[in-house]
Amino acid sequence: MNKKITLIQGCSSLRMHPRYSKLGLLIFSSLVVLATLVAGCKKDDFEGEVVGLCPVIVSTDPMDKAVDVALNKEISITFNTEMDSSSINSTTFTIKQGATLVSGKYRQGADAKTFIFKPDVALLPFAVYSGTVTTGAKDIFHTAMVSDYVWSFTTIPLISLSANPAIGGTTSGGGTFAQGSSATVVATPNTGYTFTNWTENGTEVSTSSSYQFTIAANRTLVANFTAVPIGNFAVNLSSSPAAGGTTTGSGSYATGTLVTITASANTGYTFMNWTENGVIVSTSSSFQFNLTANRTFVANFKQVPASQFAVILSSSPAAGGTTDGEGSYASGTSVTILATKNTGYTFTNWTDKTSGTVVSTSASYTFALTTNRTLVANFVRNTYTLTVTAENGTVLKVPNQATYNHGATVILTATPNAGYVFTSWSNDATGSVNPLTVVMNANKSITANFTLIPVVPPPSILGSAALFGAFGGSAGITNQGLNTVINNGSIGTTGASTLITGFHDGTTGDIYTETPLNVGNVKGRIYTAPPAPGTATSFAVAQKGLADANIAYNSISPASKPGGTDPGAGELGGLTLAPGVYKSASGTFKITNGNLTLDAKGDANAEWIFQTAAGLTVGIAGPTGAKSVILTGGAQAKNVYWYVGSAAVINAAGGGIMTGTIISSAGVTFSTAGNAVQTVLNGRALSLVASVTMVNTTINVPAN
Repeated sequence: MNKKITLIQGCSSLRMHPRYSKLGLLIFSSLVVLATLVAGCKKDDFEGEVVGLCPVIVSTDPMDKAVDVALNKEISITFNTEMDSSSINSTTFTIKQGATLVSGKYRQGADAKTFIFKPDVALLPFAVYSGTVTTGAKDIFHTAMVSDYVWSFTTIPLISLSANPAIGGTTSGGGTFAQGSSATVVATPNTGYTFTNWTENGTEVSTSSSYQFTIAANRTLVANFTAVPIGNFAVNLSSSPAAGGTTTGSGSYATGTLVTITASANTGYTFMNWTENGVIVSTSSSFQFNLTANRTFVANFKQVPASQFAVILSSSPAAGGTTDGEGSYASGTSVTILATKNTGYTFTNWTDKTSGTVVSTSASYTFALTTNRTLVANFVRNTYTLTVTAENGTVLKVPNQATYNHGATVILTATPNAGYVFTSWSNDATGSVNPLTVVMNANKSITANFTLIPVVPPPSILGSAALFGAFGGSAGITNQGLNTVINNGSIGTTGASTLITGFHDGTTGDIYTETPLNVGNVKGRIYTAPPAPGTATSFAVAQKGLADANIAYNSISPASKPGGTDPGAGELGGLTLAPGVYKSASGTFKITNGNLTLDAKGDANAEWIFQTAAGLTVGIAGPTGAKSVILTGGAQAKNVYWYVGSAAVINAAGGGIMTGTIISSAGVTFSTAGNAVQTVLNGRALSLVASVTMVNTTINVPAN
């Protein structure tokens, strides 16, 4: 017999030659039958020549159904026999994630039984991968596996962290974590920012810069930061250790804000204290303070020893008060905890946080510790009443409530009745600021005081028109400067209140279309027709004033006061005039060549009347163009009158001092828009029809 027969049995073989004994043939035949019955392996390149055990995978790394597999894992398979390395390749040994084939490189291990696959890129986190070895894998005798081998494994979850905005701060605690383990991530704001919250897919998951959770899947967390606005201060919080607990209250606040921060211990920890720059500032988990600078606090926690129980305390609401006594104690210890109310709150009771059951109504509570206790100190905010009294006026209260919480603000606005003026607040408020802001920190009673406006007796010529420093007929009055003021007098028009612009009533506080560039202070009153602040009463005063101004105008007219002279042919500048009546022959008067001096020669009752059928012009253009009317010899402004048939223009260049009561038919104009130099009138500007316009003008109304 020339043919050689080989039997595969693991890694051994038996060779039989033509010359053999009967005993050898019997042994050989028995072995062939046994191998055929046990293995039945027929898949080889030389059918009929090799009979033996098939290749089998005895182990994989990672093993089947493994979890938390590292992302940089090299995947290996181990056979029961040495393999033909050329048959272990990307066709016979594959790794997939879903339907996606993972690319990589193959190499033999320590021997021909083990082969390793190294992925080209890291595996995806928390993903299921499947491995397959096909029947194309063959041993060194070219024997194939009977069937494909398939197994699967799951990679470890990944925590991915980012900051929003990127310059807002930093994060720590990301990476890979085993399923079911506890992870703590920490957000730290950069200078000029405060921590806001942690979000995942846009949803808030924590407002504590230290966030602890149990790993069940991949997490993609964003630490959100907010820039501190100019003028505000930052409150930044952190936990030590980071896994010890959480904090609330970080952010940016206006200076003077009463800020409350809280610390809550995680399971297995208790709160110890708040520190700032290593210095203890509070031993209460709820800490309240007035913010006057940037503050950075650390909430310090300690682990509860295995042999002790924890006492965890909190305040509800957090701003209500502080607690003392939190910590860990040996079983059986007599523990005393204390609740202290903050200003504006009252302590009510201690309750068990889990059940809500009241355990004590005393701020100081002592008990024997036999298990972990989580207790809440409950507070209620104090409420107060505000009573307001007003006579000869009304007071608007906003908001108008029966009671107010401690610290609430209430705005009181006093409005006088007609003929009265608001003067002051009394009882639980002082001063004359109106509206008044009241901070509720006790029951309060406040009275608004109003005073009757005195009636000024009119002069013999002007009647009630003497009340006015300026009167704009039915056309109104306009101010175009920041420094306009009416001293010792009022202004008015028979037109609507909207025709008065750039003024406020220094008595009532009413504003008539003022702008940042047009502010005029009327130290008397402003009288107009409605709408508000004009009223029927103020309209009646204006109507009477205009009627009396017309009477006065006619009383100093050429018809009533004839015989006037024109000493300067219409030019009054540079003259010194005695008391008397002066009438322009040309129909206009000017004071442009110099100042006009009026000399009473010691007579305090001396009177001047100037009559012009048309216009009156005082001053010329240019920075030195202002002219003045100077009084000497005891002359008084109340005794100087100007009868103007059309319009009067007073120092259009700005500056100068005009004297006397100007009664014109068609308006009076002082200075020009844009002039900063103050123009002065010691007297009155009364227009019967047209408007009065002034720019940075002071009108000093003379006493009668």
